[in-house]
Amino acid sequence: MTQTNIVGLVALAIGAVLLFFAWRGSQAPVDQMSDALTGRFTGNTMWYLLGGIGGVVAGAGLLYRGYVQS
Repeated sequence: MTQTNIVGLVALAIGAVLLFFAWRGSQAPVDQMSDALTGRFTGNTMWYLLGGIGGVVAGAGLLYRGYVQS
């Protein structure tokens, strides 16, 4: 396993964990109320969501790059 694959797996795992926290946060009563009244989630939930998406995309890209180069 190359270093690119390891970094990709770590980024993918961290992204998945952040997406899990974003999903759990979006189910909280405060976030549900915020979404109902304003149409968007709270700031922390949005940061978790954006970080999670970025981590998953970066991790998948690094894994793809690592397997293509091998």
